[in-house]
Amino acid sequence: MEGMLALAADNLLSPIILFFALGVLAAFARSDLSIPEAIAKGMSIYLLFAIGFKGGAAVADNGIDATLILSLVAGLVLSFAIPMVAFALLRVMTGLSVVDAAAVAGHYGSISIVTFVAATSVVQGAGLDSEGYMVAVAAVMEAPAILSALWLIARFDKGTAQMDAGLMREILLNGSIVLLVGSFLIGVITGSEGLDLIAPFIVTPFQGVLCLFLLDMGLVAGRGLREARGVLKPGLFLFGVVMPVVGSVFGLLAGVLLGLSPGGIVLFMTLSASASYIAVPAAMRVALPEANPSIYLTLSLGVTFPFNLTLGIPLYLAVASFVTGG
Repeated sequence: MEGMLALAADNLLSPIILFFALGVLAAFARSDLSIPEAIAKGMSIYLLFAIGFKGGAAVADNGIDATLILSLVAGLVLSFAIPMVAFALLRVMTGLSVVDAAAVAGHYGSISIVTFVAATSVVQGAGLDSEGYMVAVAAVMEAPAILSALWLIARFDKGTAQMDAGLMREILLNGSIVLLVGSFLIGVITGSEGLDLIAPFIVTPFQGVLCLFLLDMGLVAGRGLREARGVLKPGLFLFGVVMPVVGSVFGLLAGVLLGLSPGGIVLFMTLSASASYIAVPAAMRVALPEANPSIYLTLSLGVTFPFNLTLGIPLYLAVASFVTGG
């Protein structure tokens, strides 16, 4: 218990968390601090590119094996299954309609790449190795949850969801997925030689860019919470804290069964615990226009994202270390 508290304290005092907190405080204080949208988008592109390329280079060094393939399959299965659990919890804990509950559930089966990047930073800071291909697992977990949300609608509220070829194309060609997968594949092709060539660009500046990006995310989350306080009922808030812990248990089981390293287990737990606030909201606007965006965005970005950054990741690290004896 003391070790877990120490990990949480260290994470809370890390630059990335403090910059996120600065953004939240600035938003609540109604400061005019802001990051221009073009710069924020540029930082997002940089982070996706860097994490994808480094993951691909790691796979090139280690090679493709059965564990990698099974990890990808496990990621797909969890992305399909976790929304079912989230939907059931929402129907018990909240008074959300079927449409809103399904929309929210879809967010929790998908992933937050920024949370994944932050967890990668924490794992490295703790001196733990992790499987480079976890970035590929992150990529395959982006889209299946959207299909699960649409299946829930078809099962419990027939005729509401809009599913067509155009939506499928939008899901599969989402910019974050294309960049993450593309960078990963280029990293696999070029290997450590390619990484050495661009290391001054994607290794040394990475932490600084992540701090600025999380400052912007803190501003966005703080403003969302300030403007949507009436939406955040006690049951919804509790779900936003409980669901990531529930999801992390699935990630823990998958990581242990796959025989991943302690760092890899932490990343799998983080992926299973996080909630999308980019790819899934874009898909929900098209597929479920009746769903209330203020509900699913406030939960994923305003509650679960800060929880994972401040308390969740240290918890997942402590649990993985205990389970693996690290």
